Amino acid sequence: MSEENDQLWFETSLGKYLYEYEQRYFDQAVANIFGYNAAQVGMPKFNFLRTNRMPLKFCAGTCAGVVLHARPDFIPIESSSMDLVLLPHVLEFNENPHQILREVHRTLRPEGHIIISGFNPLSLWGTRCHFEKNKKDFPWRGNFIALPRLKDWLKLLDFEMTEGRLACYTPPFGREKWRKRFDFMEAAGDRWWPISGGVYFLQAVKHMHGMHIIKPGWKNALAGKKRMAAATQGCNENKSKESDK
Repeated sequence: MSEENDQLWFETSLGKYLYEYEQRYFDQAVANIFGYNAAQVGMPKFNFLRTNRMPLKFCAGTCAGVVLHARPDFIPIESSSMDLVLLPHVLEFNENPHQILREVHRTLRPEGHIIISGFNPLSLWGTRCHFEKNKKDFPWRGNFIALPRLKDWLKLLDFEMTEGRLACYTPPFGREKWRKRFDFMEAAGDRWWPISGGVYFLQAVKHMHGMHIIKPGWKNALAGKKRMAAATQGCNENKSKESDK
């Protein structure tokens, strides 16, 4: 039931504030990614794939409402079959985020896309998480992953980062009236403290190191044969002329 309760948090004032940013970003990010198969892992209450036009889109996870009931670190999907996988706040709330990334890498086809959202520990959200008394509540019970560390994990799996951004610079106050007093931080965040957004989004593409085919020197061999044939023909012609004399 914990995952269902996590989704209920998005009905709070702070949760709605975050959800608006998340939905807006995913709507823009997935709209122009093409292919056949797309999956969202977790949070089935929210359709972050709604603007994508792939013929097969589904949500996988362990709570009610998913199409495919599966753990994120062991997804029963054929290898190299997915074109897009979304991980909205999945990594920081699982014990083995490395295995989740490896599993996504396995299911993605070459040049397939992964899009991740996560809470930034180097932010006011991360500060509140550190001092929060009730560690059992979402999102403060999560193990926030620093963005540089996540990038390193992706690079080890041969993912290439293609795009990213941070958002939610205002303090994570529960009451809207307090957040509105700090709206100026949202407007100036990207300019003055770009690494301190409460939430980050990261897009990456899976690359596969293909075999480098070493071609034999057919062209050189053919050129040599042509020169030899021409020389032989010339000799034969000279012999023919001498015999005629």
